Amino acid sequence: MTVLQAREAARQWIAEEGRTLPGFCAAYTGGSTNWLPDDACMTSRRDLDVMVVVEETGENGARRKFVYRDVLLEVSYLGRERFGSSAQVLSDYHLAPSLRTAKIIVDPFGFLAPLLKAIYRDYAKRKWVRERCENARQRMIRSLRSIPSGAAFPDLVIACLFSAGIATHVLLAAGLRNPTVRARYQAVRDLLAEYGMAEFHEVLLEGLGTARISVDQAREHVATLACVFDEAKAALRTPVAFAPDLSDAARAIAIDGSLELIARGYHREAMFWVGVMHSRCQNVLELDAPSRLTPSVTESYRRLTRDLGLAPSDALRRRCAEIERMVPRVCNVANAILAANREVEDD
Repeated sequence: MTVLQAREAARQWIAEEGRTLPGFCAAYTGGSTNWLPDDACMTSRRDLDVMVVVEETGENGARRKFVYRDVLLEVSYLGRERFGSSAQVLSDYHLAPSLRTAKIIVDPFGFLAPLLKAIYRDYAKRKWVRERCENARQRMIRSLRSIPSGAAFPDLVIACLFSAGIATHVLLAAGLRNPTVRARYQAVRDLLAEYGMAEFHEVLLEGLGTARISVDQAREHVATLACVFDEAKAALRTPVAFAPDLSDAARAIAIDGSLELIARGYHREAMFWVGVMHSRCQNVLELDAPSRLTPSVTESYRRLTRDLGLAPSDALRRRCAEIERMVPRVCNVANAILAANREVEDD
């Protein structure tokens, strides 16, 4: 199936089900598939992001992942208030790239089309690129400083990994690249190489804790993740925000997608999502099935966090402090990319 055919399936889902949602305003495609040609192949390791805009309802902020007509759809619900003006969107480092390349599925009130036109026109203006880099920088600082001290250890690991990972988004924003989630370290490695700054990627990997992870270690951690993933998927009862990522439909992305990155030479980069997903699985088992936390499961997570340099918890706290000290260097590199980026337009 091609990307174009997958978009048509999303259009059919909206026509049949999505538009019946109370407060429905519009829908468009987002995510990495927007950056692919229409004839690109949709594999089991790729989902199609569908962004549904809703008025203030209980769905706002929700996310679902399911298979519809052989396409893995990830449907996210965004509040209408986030689309108030082009300036509001252009300064949002997550929202603006998605809308720059968005394909409108349905726009019954006609507000999306002119908004997308304005975003496409001004997206590469220097003012807005700087705004998005600053938006990412601020989010990174807030994330680091809001990690709760009393949280469970897997929650602390997840928070630390995502905080470190926002550094890649600061740079990807400067490069006018998609701030992807799972493959963010692969994307930033390619960006830095393109701008002759490949050595800085090692700094980012040090912040993540994967700079010295070997291929064999990465493969071992994916193998243990596959087992824990299945245990957590079967045990999941407590409502959690990441539940769509712990489903049969999402398994190929978490496991096969990570193995694919390793096979392509991105084993250290793949460990970002492996670490996040293993920690999420650990959380689920602690909440919903403590009996499944066998010595082997516990030991596999201990090995993972040790290899990432995040165990014990005081090591994790030191890592967070190191990541915060890294922020000015990240911003300097972002400024250098911005200055050299020929796509950036003067205001």
